[in-house]
Amino acid sequence: MSHIRTATGERSDFMSTVYIPALAAFGGSAFGALSTIISGWFTGRRRRRELHHARSFSKREQLYHSFIEEASRLYADALVNDRAEIPQLVSLYTLVGRMRILSSNEVVQAAERAGHLIIETYVSPNRTFVDLPKFIEEMDPLRDFGEACRRELMNIPAQ
Repeated sequence: MSHIRTATGERSDFMSTVYIPALAAFGGSAFGALSTIISGWFTGRRRRRELHHARSFSKREQLYHSFIEEASRLYADALVNDRAEIPQLVSLYTLVGRMRILSSNEVVQAAERAGHLIIETYVSPNRTFVDLPKFIEEMDPLRDFGEACRRELMNIPAQ
């Protein structure tokens, strides 16, 4: 430490009394600025994660909605027609392909089972209203798919 001698010859701790408060003020300012920067970084990161979560949820929800609409229409058509609508089946399997990228294996497998059921329904004999009681259990071919989608959407982690 640097000491200053007064006129009477006494040593003074002037340097310590000047520098210590200055260093404390500088340290406090630096700590405040650093904590503001880190807090802003964490807040921005959390916002980006929340936005990604919302987009992922919305994207999957729209994909599942499209699949359910297309599969329901094709299943209803398959019940009363022998002739498959090949372009629409391709469209259905395009949605399944998109699910392979975004969805869990459980959802993809349920979608594939629904697609196979639709194809089997096209090749089976046509149904009439009189046949309704016999195949009432088959009337909801998308139940497993819907339940798998619900479980997946409920379990998407809120990152």
